[in-house]
Amino acid sequence: MFGLSEFAVVLVVVIIVLAVKKGPDLVRSAGRSARALKAEEKGAGDAAVPRVVPGETVGPARGAADSRG
Repeated sequence: MFGLSEFAVVLVVVIIVLAVKKGPDLVRSAGRSARALKAEEKGAGDAAVPRVVPGETVGPARGAADSRG
């Protein structure tokens, strides 16, 4: 039967074969995810800053009527 060292060699070979086949796809997917995360962070920063439009009237904040009691 197989000993521990033979099993380890087979496992390393299987990992290398799978890494060669799936490696580029995994790296490409990670890059796309990183770009999407960066775009979301950039967009979230813009949304947090309120826009100021001259001549615009600002109404009460949401939930302000509920807190009066």
